[in-house]
Amino acid sequence: MFNFFKKNSQDNNNPQEEKEKSSFWNFSFEGLKKTISNTTQNLVENVVSSVEEEEEFDDFILDDMEDLLIKADLGVNLASSITDKLRKQTKVKPSQIKQFLKNEFEEILKNTGSSCLNFDDNGLNIYFITGVNGAGKTTLIAKLAYKLRLSGKKVLVAAGDTFRAAAEEQLDIWAKRAQVDIYRKDGIDSAAVVYDAIKKAQNENYDVLLIDTAGRLQNKRNLMEELSKVKNVIDKLAPDSLKESMLVLDANTGQNGLSQAKLFSDCVNLTSVALTKLDGSAKGGIIIAIAKEFSLPVKLVGIGEKLEDLKLFNSKDFLDALFDK
Repeated sequence: MFNFFKKNSQDNNNPQEEKEKSSFWNFSFEGLKKTISNTTQNLVENVVSSVEEEEEFDDFILDDMEDLLIKADLGVNLASSITDKLRKQTKVKPSQIKQFLKNEFEEILKNTGSSCLNFDDNGLNIYFITGVNGAGKTTLIAKLAYKLRLSGKKVLVAAGDTFRAAAEEQLDIWAKRAQVDIYRKDGIDSAAVVYDAIKKAQNENYDVLLIDTAGRLQNKRNLMEELSKVKNVIDKLAPDSLKESMLVLDANTGQNGLSQAKLFSDCVNLTSVALTKLDGSAKGGIIIAIAKEFSLPVKLVGIGEKLEDLKLFNSKDFLDALFDK
């Protein structure tokens, strides 16, 4: 279980200090509501207001509702599944649609498992970070490295994107800002960089190794082969250390996130999703869609450009904020 403050909290009875430590990683409820306010409008309020005054569901109402759910980035399959369920029943009335949707989303998110980051206090933790170029992988890695370092962890970043112009330099700059170590070897095979980085992390007793990867989509076959090679290196050298194979998605991509999740699921065995640029996005419904399609939990969300702007995702808090009046 991922809990940096467990040991400290046992020795500290200062409630204010514990609150500050918690807010370091977690949203306040009001902060979360503000962050997802556009998603709430798009995914909940627009849908609810379109049907809740009706006396009964009919095909016309449900067709309109399905269109709104699709536009709210739930994806065609999930939107159709929800409205089909309403077509086949008579107990739920339009006035109850808000609670019905919340129950549906809760069940979907519950089936993905825990939203806590996997972490072992007694060994090396490898986080294999994937995603398309422009999704925010580099800055997310920097933010996560920064949070981990301030939580007392020894962190190494591996510059595994060795093909994108200036990728290693960009990661180097962010690593310096986060004040963590970086392993880079420009212009060589990505798998070779990761091999050396794992050896360094093992030999020098690092707590965490964050692996950056390429995300170009111009040639999907090459991307898949490269990621598979990197994954094979991890499986060979440190199979028990791989704690997360994480896909980074830009919240503003909406339903395109489903095709990205499919692509990277084909490349590596994904365990989780990190959603960047959630602040201000109206497309946070992709959280539900990916959970339904791929059974992948969102574990991290990025809400700004600063190093501090990374939070742990909590599905209960997310739904409470999403459906709060």
